[in-house]
Amino acid sequence: MKLTVNGKELTIEKSINLKDLLVVAKAEQPDYVTVELNGEFVDHSGFESTFVKDGDKMEFLYFMGGGAR
Repeated sequence: MKLTVNGKELTIEKSINLKDLLVVAKAEQPDYVTVELNGEFVDHSGFESTFVKDGDKMEFLYFMGGGAR
């Protein structure tokens, strides 16, 4: 199946959930990543139960804190 992860095509041979996809796609800091799947945010509690499908598009987002001077 073909997926788009952060704008790049990724081919996966078998059904996979978001938790495992984070490992396969080598996501940085998987414990802190926010996943947008086909335009919808997926809660961390749903990573194991959410399986991706052929043609799905996802973005791995990292929110950084910062302050003003």
